[in-house]
Amino acid sequence: MASTTVSSVTATPRTGTFNKGFARRVRMQGLIPAVVYGAGQESVAVTVDPKVITKILYSDAGHNTIFDLAIEGAAASKGMIVDWQNEPIKGHLLHIDIKRIAMDKQMRASVPVQLVGVPVGVKQHGGILGQVLHEVEIECLPGDIPSHIDIDVTGLEINGAIHISDLPHSDKIKFLGGEHDLVAHVTVAKEEAVAEVAAVAEPEVAKKGKADAPAAEAAGDKKK
Repeated sequence: MASTTVSSVTATPRTGTFNKGFARRVRMQGLIPAVVYGAGQESVAVTVDPKVITKILYSDAGHNTIFDLAIEGAAASKGMIVDWQNEPIKGHLLHIDIKRIAMDKQMRASVPVQLVGVPVGVKQHGGILGQVLHEVEIECLPGDIPSHIDIDVTGLEINGAIHISDLPHSDKIKFLGGEHDLVAHVTVAKEEAVAEVAAVAEPEVAKKGKADAPAAEAAGDKKK
């Protein structure tokens, strides 16, 4: 499912000295500072409504959402949130970066990977499912960016793995990671791994005891 324009953002150009005091005053007005750049145009310092931005970030497509960007005094364009900063304690948005998007040009994006189902190695053999890559980087046209990539893991046995080469490929999307990069795998539970090591080591201990027995008996005879 490709991300689509689900919202619009109106940005107001900023003027004056851009310091911490200015940013604080902007936030007191219910807005946040932002920067718009890209598409071969000059960067513009603006203010935006954090409620609109939060709605976009928490939408299905998240930061990959493509929206209508309206800057006062400039031509309308498409935009995407490429970076944002949150207040560390309460999590309020402090600043965002918006990139102008050309819908007819390829771009790079990081897309979430969602694992679907319970592996047979987990359900029947007590294994552990581990997800190594939670996002994968792709290159495609903006309108073809998926909101997420679903991977069916129900067939994974113990030691089974899924690599980037196993993800659904198409002529519209190019995966930028290595084909052998690990996405998810099923491993043996820690307790079972310890038990296996113990099972292998136990016969060796037994053999060692039998081998030492004649020596011990001989030592006992000498003492007599």
